[in-house]
Amino acid sequence: MEAKKDKWDASHRSWPLPKLPWTMTQTWNDLLFAHYPIDIKVLREIVPKALPLDTYNGKGWIGIVPFHMTNIRLRGTPRVPGTDSFAELNVRTYVTINGKPGVFFFSLDAENLFAVKVAQTVYRLPYVHAEMNVSKSESFIDYKSKRRQGVDARLECRYRPTSEIFYAERGSFEEWLTERYCLYTLSKKGDPLRCDILHPQWPLQQAEAEFQVNTMLSEQGIQVEDNLPILHFSKSIEVRMWPLVSAMND
Repeated sequence: MEAKKDKWDASHRSWPLPKLPWTMTQTWNDLLFAHYPIDIKVLREIVPKALPLDTYNGKGWIGIVPFHMTNIRLRGTPRVPGTDSFAELNVRTYVTINGKPGVFFFSLDAENLFAVKVAQTVYRLPYVHAEMNVSKSESFIDYKSKRRQGVDARLECRYRPTSEIFYAERGSFEEWLTERYCLYTLSKKGDPLRCDILHPQWPLQQAEAEFQVNTMLSEQGIQVEDNLPILHFSKSIEVRMWPLVSAMND
């Protein structure tokens, strides 16, 4: 009988995990990946110069990713009710340093104010407090998000998977979009920092979505080439996160 694979096996990552203990675990649920093409020159103007852009076939991509998180806890601690689950909405693109492809976030909207403050401080990420609601009707996920302050960045949509689960083939567009095992941000001095992450390979599905309101890009000054996104869905994935380290010392 074939041995059961450890869900925290890291052999599918393209570089070793840090020689540090992981710090946080969480589960991401009902994710929609909505990706829009963007001209490289336009993308270069809105991503910090310290972060080299990553492109696919010469094209840049912006992703809007709504989902909700559960089972959030720090290593060695139990889940804390009120902080262990909340909705989140990311606007992201892709960068790479020293052969380590990762994610750069333009914004991360979240409904939990405590989590927003902690993530801003610990991971130096541009979290924003938002009013959010996630519900299910028939086979659809209904998702609403509206910033509580600042620009009128909103998302109202419904989405669902439309295919069987598949795993991205090596070298495919889907692999390039999703199989990224770190995020990048900047230190106070503007130097690149990396947070390594670990999860199984993404169980993906094709998806469909209806967007009633979507100002997540326009309100943040992001101009894409096509307003019809490429869509993927993933039901759930467990994640571990490591501390921030310098991205230039590898």
